[in-house]
Amino acid sequence: MPDLLLELFSEEIPARMQAKAAEDLRRMVTDKLVAEGLVYEGAKAFSTPRRLALTVHGIPARQPDLKTERRGPKVGAPDAAVQGFLKATGLKSLDEAKIQRDPKGDFYIGLIEKPGRDAIDVLAEILPVIIRTFPWPKSMRWGARSGKPGSLNWVRPLHAITATFGLETEEPDVVKFEVDGIETGQTTYGHRFMAPDAISVRRFEDYEAKLLDAKVVLDPERRKDAILTDAKQLAFAQGFELVEDQNLLDEVAGLVEWPVVLMGSFEQEFLATPAEVIRATIRNNQKCFVVRDPKTGKLANKFILVANIEATDGGATIIAGNERVIRARLSDAKFFYETDLKTKLEERLPKFEQIVFHERIGTQAARVASNTASAGYLSAFVKADEQQSQRAARLSKADLLTEVVGEFPEVQGLMGRHYAERQGEDDAVASAIEDHYRPQGPKDSVPTNPVSIAVALADKLNMLVSFWIIGETPTGSKDPYALRRAALGVIRIILDSGARLPLRAVIPELIERIVKIEAVLSPAGNAIDVSATLGGQLLYSTHIGVNKRPEGDQELASMLREAKADFLPNFRASFSTRIANGLLDFFADRLKVQLREQGARHDLVDAVFTIGEQDDLWMIVRRIDALAGFLNSDDGKNLLAGYKRASNILGIEEKKDGRKYEEKPDPDLFLEPEERALAAAIEQATSRSTTAVRSENFNAAMGEISELRPVVDAFFEKVRVNDDDPKVRENRLKLLNEIRSATRAVADFSKIQD
Repeated sequence: MPDLLLELFSEEIPARMQAKAAEDLRRMVTDKLVAEGLVYEGAKAFSTPRRLALTVHGIPARQPDLKTERRGPKVGAPDAAVQGFLKATGLKSLDEAKIQRDPKGDFYIGLIEKPGRDAIDVLAEILPVIIRTFPWPKSMRWGARSGKPGSLNWVRPLHAITATFGLETEEPDVVKFEVDGIETGQTTYGHRFMAPDAISVRRFEDYEAKLLDAKVVLDPERRKDAILTDAKQLAFAQGFELVEDQNLLDEVAGLVEWPVVLMGSFEQEFLATPAEVIRATIRNNQKCFVVRDPKTGKLANKFILVANIEATDGGATIIAGNERVIRARLSDAKFFYETDLKTKLEERLPKFEQIVFHERIGTQAARVASNTASAGYLSAFVKADEQQSQRAARLSKADLLTEVVGEFPEVQGLMGRHYAERQGEDDAVASAIEDHYRPQGPKDSVPTNPVSIAVALADKLNMLVSFWIIGETPTGSKDPYALRRAALGVIRIILDSGARLPLRAVIPELIERIVKIEAVLSPAGNAIDVSATLGGQLLYSTHIGVNKRPEGDQELASMLREAKADFLPNFRASFSTRIANGLLDFFADRLKVQLREQGARHDLVDAVFTIGEQDDLWMIVRRIDALAGFLNSDDGKNLLAGYKRASNILGIEEKKDGRKYEEKPDPDLFLEPEERALAAAIEQATSRSTTAVRSENFNAAMGEISELRPVVDAFFEKVRVNDDDPKVRENRLKLLNEIRSATRAVADFSKIQD
């Protein structure tokens, strides 16, 4: 079957856009082909700084013929309905229609035949639409046609479109169309400087080979491999080791079509600047890699650059140009660093009074103050030194005001640690300043030092609490303040460290350290302002919801006049409970996401979370693990089946009777030995499993519940629940409810999916 070759040749495509653009091109073309009935065998897209290319293999030469039946009006329907049916189906008369018998009557059926078109004609129709509607994040118009309606918007000026279609064994045809005055053909161009002449291509195989001869490596993965291999070899030959950087490698591969790896150097004196600053300077400004001494692990005064040309002087001029720029940038960085060292972190903090963190939350100074108080409070839960935790939290954001972090935001925290060490702070404090941002993603490490854990938890939990107070919670895909990431960070820290945080109690305590709630009766005496001062920002809140200022609430005004002493504590408790409940639901959702990614069943999270007031995430996960193991056993599967059977019977009968059977059964009404055995087993299993849960021995608790399995099976085999005697029936339904209640000692089995 024929193959398609498509290339869109333009000016420089930004490196950050190339990978997505290639994938968008592949997706858009193949989706359209499938929608047109042209099912292909395979497709692959490529990108370079000057072109997007796509090859699609095994496209049918022609669309299949389509035959569809369309149901028309009833036999004997009005003429207007008949004429509409004939027009819609293309039939000349009702003689060409079939009649289909139906319980509602006889109906006309029209057979519509749509002959397939040649695939090349379909391509000529869909490709220009795709090009015109291509989803570039940013695009432009150019040239004389740019002022005309409907002119093409493209990422950079588009110069040529190559589009061929045909069998591998034959000369392909050009897919003929034009976009904005650019007509398709078989011509592309090689490297801008080393082989700029036009190249005539036929199909993908000779297209890729001819580009390679013209100094263009089409496949970005091949360019990455070449850069990485050559850079490692060049560093090794000089006695160094490449500091690998995948993000930089991806970017550099999008900047060159013919990668040439070279090495430059800079003055030894710059190595007195922290390695992270040197690396950030060289990486951000010149897109170059750094190298290190493999024996010491310290950076060397060398760097590796990737050129886009084989220079006649061996790259000497290119190296010299990069060295000149890097020398100037490193000089600036060294000056910034030395300037920063003249001012201690503590001395920078007053500036935070003038910096607003969020207009409805307050200043950075207020944020630092609440983080400091919260870190001290949380230190007891993670066995950290309270004073060190508070000190680290107080200094944790100070490096945001330094020159180096202002120039290179990605080294925040890291530079704070450097400055803290230089000014003589305790090692635990310095480490916590760097680590409190972690983890910043699923692959980032988690703090392990107790002080770092206390500060990281304070920072993330305070962030979540603050935004929940003002009602700025994530909605759909929108999460501008990265609150989902903060919640996942809290979860990972707790699970990795084994920290025991009773969140239902902790969250109100954090609120007290963030929010000052006051209630004031209006001068007229008929309205109330309940204000929450969050970092100096006045918020209005009432029992009807956060951030709603009451114009006049007679009930609240009356409450304040009659019981002013009791009102504020009650309001504060209600306020804190609402925030805590909302955040716990959010943590439950995030925990489900994490456990699902790890292969766990999210329904088990629901089954455990809904038991009582579960808020200790570490304990919850242990409980979920024990429940998963139990349900994988035969006892667990059979007990779940028995539970479901009991629950289904109860559900039906309770709905029929309009009541719940939640009272204890009467032992005097047990008629069968299986009833007495089940009641005794439930009492024993409930007592023992509850004891095991209290001691957090969840495997033992599951084992005790599993003892119910044989007596539950025996009960259903020998006992008829819906006995003719109403009292016996009622008592047996109460006994079924005891099965449901007993399992709640370990989980809510109603949440578990079969």
